[in-house]
Amino acid sequence: MNDLPVIEPGEPHPRQGWVDAYLPDRSIAYQEPTTKLVELATVRGILFRQRWLLAGVLLTTVIAGLIITLLSTPLYEAKATVQVEPFSKDIVEGQDTDPGIASNQVFDFLQTQLAVIESRNVAKIVATNLRLHERSSLLGADFDEGRPPNLSDEQWTETRLNAVTEILVQSVDAELPNDTWIIEIGYSSTDPVIAAELANGYADAFSDSDTRDAVDDNEYAREYLLDQISQVRARLGLAERTSNDYARSTQIIVQPGAEDGAGGSTLTAANLSSINARVSDARARRIEAEQRWRAIENAPPAQLPEVQTNASMQGLINDKLAKQTELVGLRQRYNDDFPQIRNLLEEIRILDTQIQQSGNQIKATVRNEFIVARNQEQALQAELASLTNDTLAEKDDQVQLSVLERESEALRGELEALMFRYNQINSAANLESSAFTKLDSAIVPSSPYAPSLLRNLLISILLGSGLAGGLALVREIFDDRIRSLEDAEDKLGLPLLGHTPYVNERNVEVAGNEFSALMEAYASIRSSIDISLGRDRNVIQFTSTQASEGKSTTAVVLAELFARMGRKTLLIDADLRRPSIAKLLNLDPPESGLVEVILGHTSLEAAVIKGVRENLDVLALAAIPANPTEVLAESYLREFIAKHRNDYSLILFDSCPVMGLADAPMIAHVVDGTIFIMEANRTAFGKANMAKRRLVQGGAKIIGAVLTKFRALEAGHDYSYQYSYYQYGSD
Repeated sequence: MNDLPVIEPGEPHPRQGWVDAYLPDRSIAYQEPTTKLVELATVRGILFRQRWLLAGVLLTTVIAGLIITLLSTPLYEAKATVQVEPFSKDIVEGQDTDPGIASNQVFDFLQTQLAVIESRNVAKIVATNLRLHERSSLLGADFDEGRPPNLSDEQWTETRLNAVTEILVQSVDAELPNDTWIIEIGYSSTDPVIAAELANGYADAFSDSDTRDAVDDNEYAREYLLDQISQVRARLGLAERTSNDYARSTQIIVQPGAEDGAGGSTLTAANLSSINARVSDARARRIEAEQRWRAIENAPPAQLPEVQTNASMQGLINDKLAKQTELVGLRQRYNDDFPQIRNLLEEIRILDTQIQQSGNQIKATVRNEFIVARNQEQALQAELASLTNDTLAEKDDQVQLSVLERESEALRGELEALMFRYNQINSAANLESSAFTKLDSAIVPSSPYAPSLLRNLLISILLGSGLAGGLALVREIFDDRIRSLEDAEDKLGLPLLGHTPYVNERNVEVAGNEFSALMEAYASIRSSIDISLGRDRNVIQFTSTQASEGKSTTAVVLAELFARMGRKTLLIDADLRRPSIAKLLNLDPPESGLVEVILGHTSLEAAVIKGVRENLDVLALAAIPANPTEVLAESYLREFIAKHRNDYSLILFDSCPVMGLADAPMIAHVVDGTIFIMEANRTAFGKANMAKRRLVQGGAKIIGAVLTKFRALEAGHDYSYQYSYYQYGSD
């Protein structure tokens, strides 16, 4: 590497040509942070970072579960079985009054029986049958000591019975194993003998409940039906008498041949039907007569068909035609004063008068027929209206009569159904088989079923895992430190120039093995910076969010790497508050440094330290100034850079951190580019983002970010990822 050509100040980099060709626009655009879904590496990183919390919480819950198990009182459980027959069996003919349940309701029926077994009612029956309230095995010998003085013996007995009932309800359990029709009744107790006794007591009480209920139900049903039959008979007699009395009072007469008064035809209805038919005939005659009159009302009599077919009218018309014919012949020889002509004219006039009178008489006859038909229709309609009112009134009475008769008919049907039901129950009384049969009795258990060490440990592991996961998630939510390479780019929106692996500070040697993983990482970063810079951008600043993030080390190592490439490099310690370049390079503090050069007290040539490395000059800090911000004033620093820019191929500023100080933003405003250093697993995103915002607001041109002290396992990557750099000379 010592054979590399030396680049004089102001000369272009040997690879600058292909850099310009492939990267015509080398200005770094700030990327907006992106959001990704949770990846496997993220989950793996959380598990690794929170491993001690997860292990501690999980171990604590397991120990707690073990302690609880060892301190718990052993419980014994005895089980008895009862077979259930959901469908009833007929023993005698006619015993089909209760056909059972539908096939699709069997599961509901069985679930109902489970609830019945666990009910307070059955528990009270068991307690009464076994006289548990008179014993101290469940209540304890000291239960009577809490008896109030004002309670009678009966009240205290009831109190003991209720207390025993509560104990039974809390300790009994019923279930259907493997979807069978066999119910398992289990009872838990600290005494195995009591557990077996009460399990059998429950099985006996439940098995007898069906037969007992059937007998009680049949007796109750017979008594109830006899009472209902008596009541319905009395109501039926009253309803029939009321119906007859109402028909007599309203004089509803049904014609012979009708089946009953409610549905038959009465005299009023028959008269209404007859008069309605006559009204229809009268209306038809009136319409016919009216049409004849309207047709001839305005027509001349001579044009009427009746006139044309009348014999006397035809005689008059023929005489008129003969007279007119004779008149025409005489007028051909004489004038109208001729006596014979005047006689003919008079005769014709007389004939016209006779014809007109006869036609009028015929029209009057047609009109009279129309008037007679209209009067007949009106008279019949008046009669129809009168009968209609009578019929409607009678209909109202018939409605009430129908109600009374329907009530009588309903009572007859109800009485018949009650009698039939009573005969069925009386015939099949108490012959129905029981639906519940005790199958196996409970035996005294030989070993406790609880507490279960394995089950409690599994529950402890599950609860501990959930609690530990929740606590770890809460810690991760409130911890926004940048850990992975993706966080550096996605959260801050800055291009990542590279990262360096974590190395213990005691093992870090700035000028160490150039083929080590750390130096290979810095070589990769140097290449990224070299490609990102243009030929006219040779002044770079290194800064970070806070102190001790590897900023100065990165500046020193990269300065050496650029110098080894043959680029004449000037490394400037611009941290006027805590300088570290001289210490890292094992140099003695100079008599004059950056402050003196910027203020013009000495020249760069006199203050610079040469010979540190080939092609590498160092401008350290002689003494910490009292006014760092004034020393780094923009005018002084800009003049310094403009004056010495062309003296070196690359000028690197190691500035102070951004947070809380104004030095870094002031330097970032005048340099060509800024490299942002972040320490993995230490730098918080909020602080880093605020530092980046301050730099951007100060006019910084951020080239990219470098993630230092990167731990692959902390970021969720595979362990080998941390040492994946190619190392020369390794086997």
